[in-house]
Amino acid sequence: MINASSETLSSAHGAETTRRRAHPPRRQLRVLIGCATSCVALEAFLARGHDAWQCDLLPADEPTNRHIQEDIRNVLSWGWDLLIVSNPPCTRLCRSGQRWLYGPGKSHPRKLPKGRTHASMIEEFDLGVEIFRACYNAPVPHIAVENPEMNIHARQAMPDLPRPQIVQPWWFGDPALKATGLYLRNLPELTATNRLEPPAKGTAERKEWEMIWRAPPGPDRWKIRSKTFPGMADAWADQWGEHASTTALAA
Repeated sequence: MINASSETLSSAHGAETTRRRAHPPRRQLRVLIGCATSCVALEAFLARGHDAWQCDLLPADEPTNRHIQEDIRNVLSWGWDLLIVSNPPCTRLCRSGQRWLYGPGKSHPRKLPKGRTHASMIEEFDLGVEIFRACYNAPVPHIAVENPEMNIHARQAMPDLPRPQIVQPWWFGDPALKATGLYLRNLPELTATNRLEPPAKGTAERKEWEMIWRAPPGPDRWKIRSKTFPGMADAWADQWGEHASTTALAA
């Protein structure tokens, strides 16, 4: 974990000498994986020879000297070539959070979650919008921000956003169902690399594939739902890393 300014990042680049690289990149990129603790996407980019880092308010899930424990908004201007924000605050932006949000002149929900107020829900919504805007409009040439399909209030708050690409983990060889929206700026849509066949509805195997979005309420539900799948992380590193590297060389 690092609490540091941008000047200290390069000093740690040579520290992890035992990492096996998949192949050398066309051009080494400075990559930030934002709102991430799992190191899955971080490892994918490092394996391909990029100067990759991840950032989150929480510590990393495993030991690494490439985790910046900081508010992502404070590190967006540190000279990145590629920004991927994998799990920004989305609870109030996604469609499942719409029932708690009502506009002016509309009634409030009849029953809120225990210990919550309508004002606190609006505060979380406003923070989610602020972080999403800051990331999508960051001074970085290539950007991808993940978010489930947004509710009407989020779309109204950010009307200039493009339509997201909706992908599934099973497109990339990961046996799971979790519709993931990718809001892209100067990046191509992902191409499926290893499509699986989802199990039939109602089967036990199907329920296993749905465990992510069926996770019951609890203290760890957010972490279960924010899982980064290895196959998708590899697609990010291969496809977006290649695009950003090629674009940088052509500039």
